[in-house]
Amino acid sequence: MIRPSLLALSLAHALVLGACTGESGIVSDASPPTAHASASAAVLANLAAPLLSVDAQAPAHPPVRVVPLSLAARAGQQIFFDKSLSASKAMSCATCHDPEYAYGPPNDLAVQLGGPKGTSPGLRAVPSIRYKEYTPGYADLLDNPDGFSRPGPGGGYAWDGRADSLHDQAKAPLLSPFEMANANGADVVAKLRTSPSAASFLQAFGDHVFDDTQTAFEDVTMALQAFQLEDSSFHPYSSKYDLHLREKPEGAFTPAEERGFEVFVDPKKGNCTGCHLHAAGTLDGSDGMFTDYSYEAIGAPRNTEIPANRAGRHFDMGICGPVRSDHLPKDASFGAFCGLFKTPTLRNAATRHVFFHNGVVHSLEQAVRFYNTRDTMPELWYPTVGGRPKAAPDPGFPRYGLVTTQYVGGVVQKFDDLPAAYRANIDHQIPLDGRAAQSQPPMTEQEILDLVCFLETLTDDYKPAPPPASGRCVR
Repeated sequence: MIRPSLLALSLAHALVLGACTGESGIVSDASPPTAHASASAAVLANLAAPLLSVDAQAPAHPPVRVVPLSLAARAGQQIFFDKSLSASKAMSCATCHDPEYAYGPPNDLAVQLGGPKGTSPGLRAVPSIRYKEYTPGYADLLDNPDGFSRPGPGGGYAWDGRADSLHDQAKAPLLSPFEMANANGADVVAKLRTSPSAASFLQAFGDHVFDDTQTAFEDVTMALQAFQLEDSSFHPYSSKYDLHLREKPEGAFTPAEERGFEVFVDPKKGNCTGCHLHAAGTLDGSDGMFTDYSYEAIGAPRNTEIPANRAGRHFDMGICGPVRSDHLPKDASFGAFCGLFKTPTLRNAATRHVFFHNGVVHSLEQAVRFYNTRDTMPELWYPTVGGRPKAAPDPGFPRYGLVTTQYVGGVVQKFDDLPAAYRANIDHQIPLDGRAAQSQPPMTEQEILDLVCFLETLTDDYKPAPPPASGRCVR
């Protein structure tokens, strides 16, 4: 399958952030510009070249012609791994967005630690920064790429969409007090002047790039953006699913994976594709993104591992703040946005150890089980107040939830991480359809396991091998 030029998409949306990868391109031998204006023009000219050329008839994992990285992307690559640009001198972009973990966090911490001493906890789980090339800018009423859902909040970057492009998003970790903790853009530029990344930055943007501090800071984020757009490891499409999509023999699903896909698309079972769109987008030419860029309030349980959440008055409500400041609920018209967080891609979800915006869930299977039993067994996910704990749970009491103590009596504090005034925003489409407690959940035990097997086919760097005769995802 031939994919459109990633650059054409980026220019259509506004320019994008950078990120991290261990792969290196080849420096262009073009002469570096001598003035900042010509440097910016050269960067845009570099970005205008086609990035990938894929033969539609090629064999499994078709050979990809990787165009040498532009000078700007090479500078962004160096900056991305440069710890000297942080206040602690111990954190880079790659610290949280590890290329060995699909550009997600390399551990199971709900939030990562940063700041001047490397001890300041963040507020949200770190997302992967793979597969961002089709993401549009945020809009309160964005047309859904599925072509039929009603327009609603969509697009943007970060869990709350507060950045309209990844170019803007790049500023956040550089300046956040609990990440790289620079005081301002000038602080970043001052560190860059004497950093290992300075030479490649000067080569990309010209000898006079440091003459204007504000413009230099913008160019830092332009360089990071160019790196992410140009380096194919940010959008490799190298999973078993991608082979299956190309109808390659090496991508043949096992019976379990095939059943899992049926659960994924079944509107009465997993109904995952209702938000995690797997089909071709009608608006942007994308295919297999496994997100529709929309926002949903799923009522994730409160995570008390996050220090900010230990203060009972703190609520992270996504689009309506407090991290995002232009949709605060003091304006009543924004109340409908409270509790809504961006739908992430499911590609490489099986490599993660934290799920949802607050990292409260720690495995893919546990996340699927939350969707299946949030309503039918809320006592597994939310605290119970006023009940009497049993010395030992009944033999049939599930132990896969966040709450493993069984209570007699009491009241389950469902949706405990969203103020009651905004709980009408909670998503009520299958499997989160608000069905009665203790009723039958949408998916059977076998369907849950099969769905997980299918989701594991979305992991990149798949190595085709003879199908095993037995195993969890075979029969």
